[in-house]
Amino acid sequence: MDFLRPTTWAEALAVKAERPEATPIQGGTDVMVEINLDKGRPAALLDLNPIAELRDWTSEDGWLRIGAGVSYTRLIDELGGWLPGLSQASRTVGSPQIRNRGTVAGNLGAASPAGDSHPPLLASDAIVEAESVRGVRMIRIGDFYTGVKRNALEPDELIRAVRVPYAGGPQYFSKIGTRNAMVIAVCSFAIALHPGRRAVGTGIGSAAPTPRRAPEAEEFLAGELDWAGRSPVPPETVRRFGELVAQAASPIDDVRGTRDYRVHALAVMARRTLGWAWTEYRGT
Repeated sequence: MDFLRPTTWAEALAVKAERPEATPIQGGTDVMVEINLDKGRPAALLDLNPIAELRDWTSEDGWLRIGAGVSYTRLIDELGGWLPGLSQASRTVGSPQIRNRGTVAGNLGAASPAGDSHPPLLASDAIVEAESVRGVRMIRIGDFYTGVKRNALEPDELIRAVRVPYAGGPQYFSKIGTRNAMVIAVCSFAIALHPGRRAVGTGIGSAAPTPRRAPEAEEFLAGELDWAGRSPVPPETVRRFGELVAQAASPIDDVRGTRDYRVHALAVMARRTLGWAWTEYRGT
């Protein structure tokens, strides 16, 4: 197995163009586990750690551009106030050591349905910034996941950054597992309220072949909420929202949980996160 270590972004793109089969590695929290468990051995590893610019983040016009090398720990500490949903999800990723190394971009590259960052990215309408020697391509988060552990990147493309809009309203993330962290989600859910455009965002994890949204639930809830008066959400609305979220999933039975349990858990998480988000929005 070759180990490729470019020192600049331009060099990394050139190497990826020449060796499209090379697997990029930053924190290594997914790739090295696969190698250690003998679940795959890449032809080459493309180490992006020396590229300092990937560890930068910037803010512009209501968006945060998070470099591919920004760790979960830094995201929590430095960006949590702007991106509460993604910060909450990041807190559940592994141990402190893993959060110090792992990145959202790495989570995206792995494209596991159980990745913790996917639901809040979906709920927030994030954009993945991919680049190759051919140029830059912006991929809407809903178009990024193409199958089980597959994404929309071309063979010669690398993730340079993730663009996430500032939270315009409350955001919450919920995850079911055997413990709060250091565990793969049985299922997970994120909600984001967008009062400025009277819209709702959702994200479902570990309950379908790919992370996905619940569009019918979003449309229903956006039309039922009292955005101006901020009156309590009727119980029947809360219940129906949970049902629609659960219907959007297509889980399977596996070693972590059954299909029926995941469907039930998603409905519960949808109701709870809606309650937390609306309580915050009402200021009560």
